[in-house]
Amino acid sequence: MLTEKAKVETKGCPICHGTGWEYVQERAVRRCRCRGEVSSTAVERLLDAAHIPPRYAECELKNYIPQGEVNSPELESQRMAVLMCRQFVKEYPNTDRGLLLMGPVGVGKTHLAVSVLKELIRTKMAHCLFYDFRDLLKEIQESYNPESQRTESRILEPVYNVDVLVLDELGAAKPTAWVQDTMTQIINTRYNYKRLTIFTTNYLDTPISNEETLAERVGERLRSRLHEMCKTILIIGRDYRRLSQSLTP
Repeated sequence: MLTEKAKVETKGCPICHGTGWEYVQERAVRRCRCRGEVSSTAVERLLDAAHIPPRYAECELKNYIPQGEVNSPELESQRMAVLMCRQFVKEYPNTDRGLLLMGPVGVGKTHLAVSVLKELIRTKMAHCLFYDFRDLLKEIQESYNPESQRTESRILEPVYNVDVLVLDELGAAKPTAWVQDTMTQIINTRYNYKRLTIFTTNYLDTPISNEETLAERVGERLRSRLHEMCKTILIIGRDYRRLSQSLTP
């Protein structure tokens, strides 16, 4: 936290003019030097606060390896996904749209989403938060228990206000009226306050088989809102988790 004296001094900073950001090249920014040196302790605090599950502790943009035959659509879609994620990090906070990572199970959507959060924290000191959407719904439901120590508003406050939110597995919960209302409330609140959100979903706009579409899972109105809020990244390919297990001796 900046002291009151530091806050006054940064308002007159000739580099950032009080915004807290300085340009390093076109559309690329970093925290201004007037805000002080970024300590490893501060980064660790932000990483802890992001609540990234231990399962994804090793996920980084540099170790996301596109898979597929040379020049195949699968390989190209995964390469493009990494490039778009890197561009998102580079442009932040000079962007008004989040990301919607769409694709079948096992192509690395969550890997990429988590990696983006880590890069934003390390390079831009962004306040980030990860939630599996099903876990978030469960926490909200549990808050209705009279014996619960947490209220719905206390759970949703960081979800509404954090700089960048990852909502993993959008559409995975059974689309009841309550689920739809809750999704709409969260997404519309972040949209109205111009908060960036990264979504992952296994549901596509044009399913390969007889699966439901994303619009069928979240509703046409909400799907339209996602078009406004996010750049869509379609990732195709095989389930590499299953593939790697089949190759294990």
